[in-house]
Amino acid sequence: MDLRRLFDDLVRFETDLWNAMDARVRQDCGLSLGSFDVMSVVARTPACRVNDIAAALSITVGGASQAVDRIVARGGLVRRPNPADRRSSVVELTPDGAESVERAGRVVDRELRRRLRGPLPAAELDRLGAALAALRAANTPRTGDS
Repeated sequence: MDLRRLFDDLVRFETDLWNAMDARVRQDCGLSLGSFDVMSVVARTPACRVNDIAAALSITVGGASQAVDRIVARGGLVRRPNPADRRSSVVELTPDGAESVERAGRVVDRELRRRLRGPLPAAELDRLGAALAALRAANTPRTGDS
């Protein structure tokens, strides 16, 4: 196996897929794929904090906070004081934000079926998913690693 070729195929496919999905979600829902990602984390995470978003998306806390601020400014999210920790806030979807995530989720699901399930049988997608999960787990830095 040529690992450089594998790396190139993986990175280019991810870039092409992201760009195509982003264009579709923007066109159909007026929402960027990045905003959809952030809002999806908030939707599935009870008492969601910026740290939760950063961890879920493998981005920095600063990047997650800026993304939240942009979505708050557009009315999709709100920040509320965290009842468990006065030093932090909890991020929640607004009713408009929840509607946007629901609508964009349907578009994302449809596009993923077309772009992934169309070319690959279910068994191959299952193997690909398991392989990617194993690679992420093996390469995710643990606390204290450098």
